[in-house]
Amino acid sequence: MGNFSKKQKYFKFILYIAVIVLINLVGITLFFRSDLTQSKIYSLSSASKDVVATLSEPLSIKVFFSKDLPTPYNNTERYLRDLLHEYASKGGKYFNYRFYNVSTEEGGLTQTTDNNRETAKSYGIQPVQIRIVENDEVKFKNAYMGLVLIHGDLIEKIAAITSTDGLEYQLTTAIQKLNNKVSTYLSLKDKVKVKLYLSSSLNDIAPLISLEQLPMLGGQVSDAIKQLNNKSLGIIDFQHIDISNKDELGPIAKKYDLMALSWPAVPEKNITSGNGAAGLVMEYQGKTATIPLISAVEIPIIGTTYQMADPSRLEEELTDVLEKMIGINKDIGFLADHGTHTLTPDRLAMMQGRPGGGMQAFNSLLESRYSIKNIDLKDNPIPEGLNCLIIARPTEPFTEYELFQIDQALMKGTNIAFISDSFNEVMPQQGGFGGPQYNPIDTGLEKLLSHYGVNINKAYVLDKQSYKHQMPANQGGGEQVIYFAPMILEKTINTEPEFMDNIKGLVTMQISPLELEKEVLEKNKIKATKLFSSSDESWLMEGNINLDPMFISPPASDEEMSSYDLAYILEGEFTSYFIGKNIPEKKLNEKEIEEGNLSDTEKEIGSVLPKGITAENKFLEISKPAKIFIMASSQMLQDNMLDTQGRSTNATFILNVIDHLNGEDKIAQMRSKQQTLNPIAQTTPFVKGLIKSFNIIALPIIVALFGFGVLLKRNRRKKKIAKRFEDRKDQ
Repeated sequence: MGNFSKKQKYFKFILYIAVIVLINLVGITLFFRSDLTQSKIYSLSSASKDVVATLSEPLSIKVFFSKDLPTPYNNTERYLRDLLHEYASKGGKYFNYRFYNVSTEEGGLTQTTDNNRETAKSYGIQPVQIRIVENDEVKFKNAYMGLVLIHGDLIEKIAAITSTDGLEYQLTTAIQKLNNKVSTYLSLKDKVKVKLYLSSSLNDIAPLISLEQLPMLGGQVSDAIKQLNNKSLGIIDFQHIDISNKDELGPIAKKYDLMALSWPAVPEKNITSGNGAAGLVMEYQGKTATIPLISAVEIPIIGTTYQMADPSRLEEELTDVLEKMIGINKDIGFLADHGTHTLTPDRLAMMQGRPGGGMQAFNSLLESRYSIKNIDLKDNPIPEGLNCLIIARPTEPFTEYELFQIDQALMKGTNIAFISDSFNEVMPQQGGFGGPQYNPIDTGLEKLLSHYGVNINKAYVLDKQSYKHQMPANQGGGEQVIYFAPMILEKTINTEPEFMDNIKGLVTMQISPLELEKEVLEKNKIKATKLFSSSDESWLMEGNINLDPMFISPPASDEEMSSYDLAYILEGEFTSYFIGKNIPEKKLNEKEIEEGNLSDTEKEIGSVLPKGITAENKFLEISKPAKIFIMASSQMLQDNMLDTQGRSTNATFILNVIDHLNGEDKIAQMRSKQQTLNPIAQTTPFVKGLIKSFNIIALPIIVALFGFGVLLKRNRRKKKIAKRFEDRKDQ
């Protein structure tokens, strides 16, 4: 009996060992990981999965990382390996990566390592200097920590990966940049339909309205479409439609917002009465876009003139609209006149001792994701196909015609970011006394915004919950509260929109409150989403503005303080500000005014319309689905408020808003995964005291009671066992 028991023990031991080995073997091939972090920082975002899943050509990643790096750099390499493994599992056969050994071997460099270093150098990957602590000594070491992405003939690199922060975002956006066009074109299930509505009847009246080149426009459009189709892998289905019948033309013109012309008979020119239209319509999966080929322009003294689309720019405009429609357009418009902030510093102003301004950090962050088109509205129209137009603190008035251009851009579906200011800060001239003057800004944009459903108050929001500046020792030290720099905490941030996820806090500066026109929003069914607001301990500075911290103090009564809304997203189908109004006249330049007539260029593109000719659908009255972002603080774009790496919450917020306006919510959400700011929730002193008392007093008592309970349970068990033995003895 004893021998059998001994054999049974050995058998069980061997069986357990076999089971453990089998479990490990299964685990090598069949395994899973669970990411328990709140923001899923160790899992691929849906945007990353989508990007690698659409690869249509091999993408290779070459990683040059030194071995045996100290903490925390060894964790960076491990995280990178895990991340690339995740990409590979989703990318399939088209995604490949390899780590190259660039570390010094014992006895010097091996031939392979030497070759790998030369390869890294050829791609522009240089060693970076890192600081390490060994034996209580600070030392510096050169280490390779970079990679290159190769996709066909295109190459992108990340020269220095010194942290895991934002690494997935950098990789995904780099892959997306390389892969975007080709893979998108190849993955389209349906063709993009392009219809050219160009009535041959227009050729009869073309000479009367100085559009002598109109008869050749059809051929020029066809050539542009053919060239674009060759570049876009044949995804365009082109059709030329010639309609002159009024009954057929009317519904089509109304549906697609085509300009339709009607004219009476002109016997002396052998012209009969007729109708016609000219425009390009693009359709894809329920979305439509119209490119006008003829537009009406109102010019002072001269009156209504016609302007024909420039054939040399047709392919560019078609490309922009096509890429916007299928979701790969990366063009952003930036208003570069009317006194707006510049993306680069004003060198002349700096040489003269004046502030140079400039938004180099913002410019750098934008350029990493988008192509920026500077828009000079005084000289050129807003181009077709823009996803987003940024207007940052204009200070000079807009003409009605320029406001009309902005309004019509919105009507065409261009999302607009209004980042404006209530006041223009004017510094005293050299030798002058006193502080800066704050003059209210009125450019005309205010009436557009009011019509769309939001107003900017001419005031600054001051807040007890604001940035605290550490005073230098020679000024007495301590903290100085900057009340005009409100700190926005999580409880006043709307994190429900995807692009606002994980935004834990913001620092604002010289920001003005916003008020909604609720009746306008309800009438037009516009959705207004508040993004953040000030704390309940805020108040307004109006009238005489003085931002000297020494002269600012909170109101004596709490009743004078409240929360103010500071940023909104409006979205829906907006109505044009110019409904029921005449189309504004295009202002002549100084030379044209002096001469009293049109320039040669204007003579070529149009002339006064003959009597009896009428034009319908001159402008869009209802917009396509569009978004407006409004925030009254251009200081949020300045270099002192953003970081060039885009890791601060301010930079993340601004970039996420721009991504949202460009339909890139998944990218915005991915960027927000690894935030450096994760503040503890604010509580009252009473609650803090309760928590402290609980940790100091209650927790030890709970542990002691738990231990006492375990002791009682063991004693009862001992007594129970002892009683059983006593009962057996009695038997």
